Amino acid sequence: TLKMTNITKKNMSKVIKNSPDNNVILQDTQSKADERNISICRVGIKDIKYPVEISDINDSRQHVSGNFTMSVSLPPEVKGTHMSRFVSILDERKKPLSINNFDELINEVSKKLGSDKSYVSLDFNYFRRKKAPVTKVESFLDYAVSFIGEKNNEILNKFIKVTVPVTSLCPCSKNISDYGAHNQRSHISALIRVKKNIWIEEIIEMLEEQASCQIYGLLKRPDEKFVTEEAYNNPKFVEDIIRDLALSLNKDERVSAYKIESENFESIHNHSAYAFIEKDKTKECVKGKDNVSFLKLSQLKSSCH
Repeated sequence: TLKMTNITKKNMSKVIKNSPDNNVILQDTQSKADERNISICRVGIKDIKYPVEISDINDSRQHVSGNFTMSVSLPPEVKGTHMSRFVSILDERKKPLSINNFDELINEVSKKLGSDKSYVSLDFNYFRRKKAPVTKVESFLDYAVSFIGEKNNEILNKFIKVTVPVTSLCPCSKNISDYGAHNQRSHISALIRVKKNIWIEEIIEMLEEQASCQIYGLLKRPDEKFVTEEAYNNPKFVEDIIRDLALSLNKDERVSAYKIESENFESIHNHSAYAFIEKDKTKECVKGKDNVSFLKLSQLKSSCH
């Protein structure tokens, strides 16, 4: 047996007796004091795969495979955090998640881990059923989505990131060619700091509207004719896509800040065309330049999903 003198009074309440042999006493090593006097910004679990139910507009729901990262800050005097509690929080949660109730999960992490600073991110593929534009045949299309939340004392910020695949067609190619124009599949991505309730479906539609044409999982010949001509009649540079998206987000009162990206996987080059805009709507412009970095770049996946 371990000598009781090795267990501090602080940890007595956390001593666990190993049943059925009650003579063996297990210490709560994580809660012991640390003498190095160095705090840790974030400590927790990363890339834990866990099933989760996602709710969206009109109370629609779907089960997804979630990839979670969960962490808290650790004061200099504490040796370690309780890693198992993160998993317990996920396993015990029964209510579907949305970006609108994601603060509940963040607050629960802070409460159960005893920290005033916490961070939670969830990455998953969201499936949306789409009808082809002419024949109306239905199929699924997948979108990369992330929920991100961080709490610092009483301040809690929530972010949602959505990436949509679209078609873009080059205006210059159309203008200089006797017939045809080069087009390509593109990704439009938006990382949004949420001010009011907003749904995944609404963000998807907002992003898809900026493209030369949407894409679909299943097309028949009449649909293929439509999307080809639709893109040709609506040519856009990568700059046009990102600026039009910025205009929409600037008008949306549910959005307090954003980072947006547009990437065209060029069909006539071995490189992509790329554009990026970042704006915090809660801050004033200084000398014509917007204040940036409302979320640390180390936390942002800089490339499109």
